[in-house]
Amino acid sequence: MKEIKLLALGDVVRTVSCSYISRNLWKFRREHGIDIVVANGENASENGGIDRYSMDTLLSYGVDVITTGNHVFKNNEAKALLDENKYIIRPANYPDALPGYGYTLFEAAGKTFLIINVMGVVLMEPLADPFTAVEKILERNRGKYDISVLDVHAEATSEKRAMGLFFDGKIDIIFGTHTHVQTADEQVLPRGTGYITDIGMCGPDNSVLGIDTKCIVEKLRMHTPVKFTVSGTKITAHGAVFTLDGATGKVKKAERITF
Repeated sequence: MKEIKLLALGDVVRTVSCSYISRNLWKFRREHGIDIVVANGENASENGGIDRYSMDTLLSYGVDVITTGNHVFKNNEAKALLDENKYIIRPANYPDALPGYGYTLFEAAGKTFLIINVMGVVLMEPLADPFTAVEKILERNRGKYDISVLDVHAEATSEKRAMGLFFDGKIDIIFGTHTHVQTADEQVLPRGTGYITDIGMCGPDNSVLGIDTKCIVEKLRMHTPVKFTVSGTKITAHGAVFTLDGATGKVKKAERITF
């Protein structure tokens, strides 16, 4: 069987980056033989969070599943979107009473993918234990999937690394999001999990996490409220491609990418 390739894209920053993906993602998919795309869309709307426009743009132009994080509920439209569309998910360790789900199943390349999303708790909101949340999802879906994928939306690299090693061999692909800075530690872990601590962002190059540098400097120096505006500079998409054996579903390679 042919190889299977999953592309994970880092945090999509505002509508300018949604537009960039709409113009470039399908070309990248065709050129690199990508079978499934997972993108973190928690910053994809114009004012942060995710809204219907940003969701529709991403899902219409090559993204298959949208994961999120601590900004998911920043936009009022998010609650309805999470209930309406099973291919946009929120961190599983948020309270169960909130709309949406922390995982979804997606069919691609003749395989069923289990996509899971959790949020870290180190230097983040005090949510439920992400390790336990993931374990429960794996048990609930036992026998229902072929390939498992986890987006760990977390601040601390140590927490993401710990989750990677804890679930090594139990989850096929684990990648981190949230810091908007791509790390250089892509690898196949000892028990076979494809891993990278953070896949970066899809956003303006000359910026601070996608936001205009002047806004961030003013905030850091003056310590007063500042309206964040998106930098208008060149945009680059950052992420990682995970190549799996088509017969066994085992990860053969993890590679950082930009386009």
